[in-house]
Amino acid sequence: MKPLIRLKVRIIPNAKKTELGGYREDELVLRVSAPALEGKANKAAIEFMSRCLGIPRSAIGIVSGETSRHKIFQIVGLESGELEKKLTATGR
Repeated sequence: MKPLIRLKVRIIPNAKKTELGGYREDELVLRVSAPALEGKANKAAIEFMSRCLGIPRSAIGIVSGETSRHKIFQIVGLESGELEKKLTATGR
């Protein structure tokens, strides 16, 4: 069975560029340049996380907070140690 991680993420849409913004309390802050319209910010967030983590987009899903800035991502196929290493390497 593949490992499964749930990650709290705060999405900030309409940013100048898409980037990780570190942690605020217990959430990873992710700034995305896409607007929060018609799921564009969600899609941009998943694509960015996919590139950062080196996993397919299909391995990342939003399990809570689809229309909120506070989301819970479900990531399949990474151990928590790998996740932290890859986020740190990306500049979290």
